[in-house]
Amino acid sequence: MTLTKPMLGLAVGGTLGLLDGLSGFFEPSLAPVMGSVITFSLLKGLLAGLATGYVSQRVHSMTLGILAGTGIAAALSLLVILRAGMALFWDILLPGMLLGVVVGFATQRFGRSADPATAIR
Repeated sequence: MTLTKPMLGLAVGGTLGLLDGLSGFFEPSLAPVMGSVITFSLLKGLLAGLATGYVSQRVHSMTLGILAGTGIAAALSLLVILRAGMALFWDILLPGMLLGVVVGFATQRFGRSADPATAIR
């Protein structure tokens, strides 16, 4: 059974967001705020995945799906940067954009569009 594009985006984005947050353990200066790092990375991944999945349902182009994922994840990363501080700009933005690329690709390649005849109304 194949997941719909939004649900696949949610699963992939959440998984990658969690891994991104857990990677903060490699930076000792983040130890006091690891709970926040993991929480915000997970939320960023879930939101980016879900939004990218919905966009991927509307557009049927690999390029547009990847660009949408990258843009959505970058915008959410910028919100996290505003909270975390500009000192971590690239440490937050680059992994976020990579998450968007992967989610955009996965939703276009492996997700299925919702069939309107079988959709729950």
